[in-house]
Amino acid sequence: MKPVVLIGKNGITDSLVASLEMALNARELVKIKFIGYKEEKRKIIEVLAGRTGAHAIGITGNTAILFRQNEDPEKRVIVI
Repeated sequence: MKPVVLIGKNGITDSLVASLEMALNARELVKIKFIGYKEEKRKIIEVLAGRTGAHAIGITGNTAILFRQNEDPEKRVIVI
């Protein structure tokens, strides 16, 4: 799975959150790659998880994974 969202020099923006929302709705599991803000990645992931209602699954290197189960059972990609 390739990163869908990239966090660069602009950090958290409304458009970044909107892109993340769309990706979570479509995939449920999303990789986020840090190009900038590498030292603050844990705090940024917590903020993004809070704003999107997702769960931070983990961080490996400069890549983080968020998960949010789709509310519609028919659209769920991952079954828990």
